[in-house]
Amino acid sequence: MAAKQKIRCILIDDEAPALDELNYLLSEFNDIEIIRTATSATQGIKLIQEEEPDLVFLDIQMPGKNGFHVLQEIMQFPNPPLVIFATAYDEYALRAFEENAVDYILKPFSQERISKSLERVRCLLFANCTEKVEVPNMNALLSGMGLGHNVLRISVEGNGRILLLEPAEVILCRMEDRKIMVYTAEDIFPCYGDKTLDKLEERLQGQPFFKANRGELVNLTHVRDFAPWFNGKYVLTMNNIQENEVIISKGRVKSFRERLGLA
Repeated sequence: MAAKQKIRCILIDDEAPALDELNYLLSEFNDIEIIRTATSATQGIKLIQEEEPDLVFLDIQMPGKNGFHVLQEIMQFPNPPLVIFATAYDEYALRAFEENAVDYILKPFSQERISKSLERVRCLLFANCTEKVEVPNMNALLSGMGLGHNVLRISVEGNGRILLLEPAEVILCRMEDRKIMVYTAEDIFPCYGDKTLDKLEERLQGQPFFKANRGELVNLTHVRDFAPWFNGKYVLTMNNIQENEVIISKGRVKSFRERLGLA
């Protein structure tokens, strides 16, 4: 990208308070110009295409398309912007960011962390820093998140055909009579292809799925509520039409709380 006096930014987050906070913190930097904000992935992609910003602050966990889907699409643009993830994501994802030289700031945001991220951005945009900074390997990140060139879908059997579901459509996966059953908002399908939950969980790494017990894998974005249960276990209620209940085994409770940022 050509050097510019101002770094033109777009902010994408489905939560208005997070957008307001980030907007306020970035206003303290004289070389940052916030040109547009978006509250959904689809709107954000459109704005990036129209405005061609230098930098995008991108939330990951959004309804429908998430931040990785935004990244996947904008990487196809002639001049894709630099991306800083603004996230409350789990440790697995953070390790992936670090390994692929992608910067991120954790919610709740701090001025000091944003300042460090912007120093890195200035180095990449203007090549005026003393230390060498590698260009982020976004394609490697997408591959690590189950995206990139290999499109991630969950295959199920329905009406004599093989249906391909987006991970976001899946509420939970449950072993029943030695077969994985896939629950969506309104339907239940036999899984096609994956034979074990362990294998399916491995393929879904980087997606918001959590193995609650030996026989159930839940999509954390579809957990409606949870409560303590017997013997140190938890019980979850999913937000599908059946309102399925899932028991988190005692040994998995700590990991569950960590994934939700409650530990």
